[in-house]
Amino acid sequence: MLYRSLFAICLLFAVAVPVAAHPAPFSYLDIAFRNGQIEGSLTVHIIDVAHAAGITPPEQLLDRNFLGPRRQQIADMLAPRLMLRTDRRLKLEWTDVVAVPDEQALRLTYRVSREQPGALTIDTDLFPYDPNHQTFVNIYEGDQLRQQMIFAATTAEHTYYLGTTEGALAVMKTFIPSGIHHIMIGPDHILFLVGLLLLGGTWGALLRIVTAFTVGHSLTLSLAALNYVSPSPSIIEPAIALSIVFVGADNLVRGKGRDLRAAAAAVFGLVHGFGFANVLRDFGLPREALGWSLFSFNVGVEIGQLMIVIAVAWLLEVVRSRSTAAAHRVAYAGSVIVIAAGTYWFVQRVFFPGGV
Repeated sequence: MLYRSLFAICLLFAVAVPVAAHPAPFSYLDIAFRNGQIEGSLTVHIIDVAHAAGITPPEQLLDRNFLGPRRQQIADMLAPRLMLRTDRRLKLEWTDVVAVPDEQALRLTYRVSREQPGALTIDTDLFPYDPNHQTFVNIYEGDQLRQQMIFAATTAEHTYYLGTTEGALAVMKTFIPSGIHHIMIGPDHILFLVGLLLLGGTWGALLRIVTAFTVGHSLTLSLAALNYVSPSPSIIEPAIALSIVFVGADNLVRGKGRDLRAAAAAVFGLVHGFGFANVLRDFGLPREALGWSLFSFNVGVEIGQLMIVIAVAWLLEVVRSRSTAAAHRVAYAGSVIVIAAGTYWFVQRVFFPGGV
């Protein structure tokens, strides 16, 4: 297997270091989803185990008679340091602990019966005494190697999404709420939408505006999240602020002229899409579920956007139905606020990017 080859390579480098040094500060974890359960193995160097268990010399662990009565003790010691979680932390059933003399290692096998999750969160710091220690993880679905990763002491936990129906549902469960949350906490995106809606119009006109914005930001969100185009946030964030200023100014000067809001929504939607992508990139796209995660995040953004549009459009319609003059005053005052906020954000993001 791949980890055995890596282990052998690491041992070759050990020849060049003093005998007292740790020859291979690595562990290897296999996680396999097979036959309705999770199973796999954990391979650890005897020096690490001996240090953690207070055994001297470490080579005693390669003796079957010495290892036999200590198998459960070793498994119990390592179990809290290996976290596999679905909606709860999984309890591993250790099935064997054997010595691997050729690799100066122990191999522990485990399983979690009747467990077929859509996603699995992994975290491990097996031997905290050694800050250089790393754990190489191989994830299998059936016999197919799907992903590899490396955990060090400071590595954050990682969630793996399976290529199954359950996996797709798990992705949606994570990324749709994330998309809703992002647009709800993004005052610049919200104010841009509000600015587009201030002058009202028929529901058909508002639908065209929202659709244009959706098409625009969906395109650039996809391109940027997949790293086809990656403009700097130092350009995108001020551009988003300018788009807000434009919308407010257009509301004040347009009068009875041509309604450009749908065109503006499409053009500036491209810019806002890059802003969404920066957040999604920081959140982390699982490479084994790129399509589903990107689709789900975008659906979440659209749901949040729709909630805002319906609420704002309804409130403005209530005002307009009671007093046309009041509706004009609200549109005028709102547009001034939009311009002021956009100008403030532009100045802040260009001249004070670190905050004022």
